[in-house]
Amino acid sequence: MNETKIKRRNQDRNSEAWNKLCAYIEKVQKENAEEFSPFEELGSEFFSQIYTLPESIGKLKNVKKMWLYGSNLQSIPPQIGEMTSLEYFDPYTSYDLHWFPYEITKCVELKDSRVSTRALYGNYKNRKNFPDLSNNPVRYNSETVKCSVCEKEMTYEQTNQKWITLRVGTDDLPLLTNLCSTECENKLPKPKKGYVDKPHKGGVDLKQPTYEEWEKENVVKMTVAEWEEEFKKQNKNNEKEPIKLLKLIRKIWEK
Repeated sequence: MNETKIKRRNQDRNSEAWNKLCAYIEKVQKENAEEFSPFEELGSEFFSQIYTLPESIGKLKNVKKMWLYGSNLQSIPPQIGEMTSLEYFDPYTSYDLHWFPYEITKCVELKDSRVSTRALYGNYKNRKNFPDLSNNPVRYNSETVKCSVCEKEMTYEQTNQKWITLRVGTDDLPLLTNLCSTECENKLPKPKKGYVDKPHKGGVDLKQPTYEEWEKENVVKMTVAEWEEEFKKQNKNNEKEPIKLLKLIRKIWEK
């Protein structure tokens, strides 16, 4: 089995495309805009030259919707966790986005997302290998990094990076954590059922659950008769209200 390596395509931070993106972020902040859609602002030629986002996205406190459809992004900086109003996150068909920073879990209003899950490390469809983080930390565009849990600043030599898969929005995402201590690691949430059940370093020797094991934890199977019976129970007081059926479907799939 071949080892998976994290892509590291250098972002030209002196390019016209990058300068336009930074200016757009300043514009969105100044206007208190609720949507962030760099493709619409930059156009396809410039947007295709963007492989990461500026750390200044942390300034976008009022943005509720983030549109990154069809991007060439390979990483997103931890500062996304400072986007405290973010409700919807859409990097769909961004096929080079295989992982996300743990800090995205700090977007407490984030309830909905659209991600190309087949491209993700450890996804239940093809169990793509996690890159080995042992003695090979992922680096952001900074000399230091903050602990994902307590936000203590440290060097990359001091951080203990690990992967963890958690529910974010409406998707199960592989997240990169930077940890300063065992204490902070122990404060991480419990991984999503059907995935590796603890924070880990990745690597080709990592044993991941099978699709069948994922299915057992996440898929509820019902016969037609069971569906009809449940539908009747949910709608016994008002059979003309279809919204209850929609809520039932969401409840089943979010189990």
